[in-house]
Amino acid sequence: MARFGLPALLCLLAALSAALLAAELKSKSCSEVRRLYVSKGFNKNDAPLHEINDLFPSLSPSCLERNEEWCEVYLASLSSQMGNYVFEEMSDHLKICPQGYTCCSQEMEEKYSLQSKDDFKNVVNEQCNHLQAVFASRYKKFDEFFKELLENAEKSLNDMFVKTYGRLYMQNSELFKDLFVELKRYYVVGNVNLEEMLNDFWVRLLERMFRLVNSQYHFTDEYLECVSKYTEQLKPFGDVPRKLKLQVTRAFVAARTFAQGLAVARDVVSKVSVVNPTAQCTQALLKMSYCSHCRGLVTVKPCYNYCSNIMRGCLANQGDLEFEWNNFIDAMLMVAERLEGPFNIESVMDPIDVKISDAIMNMQENSVQVSQKVFQGCGQPKPLPAGRISRSISESTFSARFRPYHPEERPTTAAGTSLDRLVTDVKEKLKQAKKFWSSLPSNVCNDERMAAGNGNEEDCWNGKGRSRYLFAVTGNGLANQGNNPEVQVDTSKPDILILRQIMALRVMTSKMKNAYNGNDVDFFDISDESSGEGSGSGCEYQQCPSEFEYNATDHAGKSAHDKADSAGARPGVQPYLLAVFCIVFLVVQREWR
Repeated sequence: MARFGLPALLCLLAALSAALLAAELKSKSCSEVRRLYVSKGFNKNDAPLHEINDLFPSLSPSCLERNEEWCEVYLASLSSQMGNYVFEEMSDHLKICPQGYTCCSQEMEEKYSLQSKDDFKNVVNEQCNHLQAVFASRYKKFDEFFKELLENAEKSLNDMFVKTYGRLYMQNSELFKDLFVELKRYYVVGNVNLEEMLNDFWVRLLERMFRLVNSQYHFTDEYLECVSKYTEQLKPFGDVPRKLKLQVTRAFVAARTFAQGLAVARDVVSKVSVVNPTAQCTQALLKMSYCSHCRGLVTVKPCYNYCSNIMRGCLANQGDLEFEWNNFIDAMLMVAERLEGPFNIESVMDPIDVKISDAIMNMQENSVQVSQKVFQGCGQPKPLPAGRISRSISESTFSARFRPYHPEERPTTAAGTSLDRLVTDVKEKLKQAKKFWSSLPSNVCNDERMAAGNGNEEDCWNGKGRSRYLFAVTGNGLANQGNNPEVQVDTSKPDILILRQIMALRVMTSKMKNAYNGNDVDFFDISDESSGEGSGSGCEYQQCPSEFEYNATDHAGKSAHDKADSAGARPGVQPYLLAVFCIVFLVVQREWR
């Protein structure tokens, strides 16, 4: 011992004292961290019973290179004083969570990383699933209502026309059945030109009626085709066809477009809610959610603004939906107003039997004038044989005028509700859904499982320690993430799935505006091939980085965070550093001698 000299002896004594002090500090229990870790279903053997330190072992290889025999003896001595701590290789140290005294092993960090990712996906799903359920349930109600409204209207017309016109209607009932078949097909499938379909209905009805009121004549198909050319000029049904065509077209376009809008909103939310965090986002989530456990701070929740920055980084692509989403919601509300007013499909379909009957009666009352003008234009038709004339006349007589329409007789529609009640309800839900995507990061952080309350700015986890979070909160959307202090986001790679949903919203908004103006809308299947894809990755196929590939980046304002953290730094690190310094000093002095 004398050969080391007095300075070396003093240094050695200081090192041993530091080691003993460190051993005493190290005895802090990790039992609560371990208990919570096991409660999540993880292996308890991953979690140490007491804090371990991963700073000192990282210097042991260089020490052993200098003086293997002496260092082994000294490190063994420290190990015996500190308990059964096993010095690990550099590759076993924590990669994301702060190093130093810790209650986490490498295995714990890896499993916490996966857990933080699942926690994030679950909370986002919960937020989105509620909105998706709202749109799904409202779409189902509207769809059920519209379909049952058509069924009731057809049944009402059939029942009343059978009572009123008897065999004459039954002999021509396929004409009216075809009308409702086409109306249903338009609502369910689209791909029907309502104006052409209604024009064709009135032409066919005119041909049937013209035969009935002129049953003493024989009409060829060519003659009836000539008759149809006079429909617009003669207006045999009065103004009913023009008004009904306008009402039906506007009401059906608005109804179908509105229902399709609810379905689009449902599908967009469903697809966007499946998030796949990037490697950088996963690292930030781990640091936010569980690195505090490694420090033994199991009850300290992440600072609200700290959580907000991470969520805005991880949900950057979702934030880009905001503009088109709000435009879409506004367009839906516009069409909803039309459904409550002039485009109310219920007020059009309920009395449609009365309107068609009025048209038939107009034709019957004006049959003489109409027939004369047709005969002048198309020529005199050939009369039927005498026996057939009398039979045809008796069969073509209308027994009674259609009975008047009474509003209290309106049929009960889907779930006993009305269109007005349905629209009022969905309008409220649409207003609540506006700005959903820009509010999503805040709503996630408002979940008590994710962050501390907005008013608790001092006693919270800021990513490094228990202290105030000093960085400002970044804006929403991909373009605003270039200066995000917590999540490294590639702003040059927008998410393909998000872009597709933006396009779907844009197309549907355009259709809504057309429907609002009473214009017919061409529909096509807007569902894309990525229905099972998740969003948020921003990477293409096999180019995605691995989960634990970490690129350390210096963010602006980092020094301020370091200062805040240094005030609460663990004193146990300093004795270890002193011991290491003394070891190096003794080894170097021994070589000099």
